[in-house]
Amino acid sequence: MVLGFSIALIIFSLLLLLLVLMHKGKGGGLSDMFGGGMQSSVGGSSVAERNLDRITVVIGLLWFTCIVVLGLVLKFQK
Repeated sequence: MVLGFSIALIIFSLLLLLLVLMHKGKGGGLSDMFGGGMQSSVGGSSVAERNLDRITVVIGLLWFTCIVVLGLVLKFQK
């Protein structure tokens, strides 16, 4: 059980990292330093951005749930 949740945590962590990096920079901060603040006419549609936001939130919630369950399993494991 611990092994299964550990593997799920690794997978969710990698997916969350990938999804966060796919988001478009909103300007300011570090995103401008790496060219994220440049305007382009090939930008994604608002529907795609909303779907990316929703998927990121769902994966983030699954990641958080996996951490809590793994912590509880490890705490009560004998």
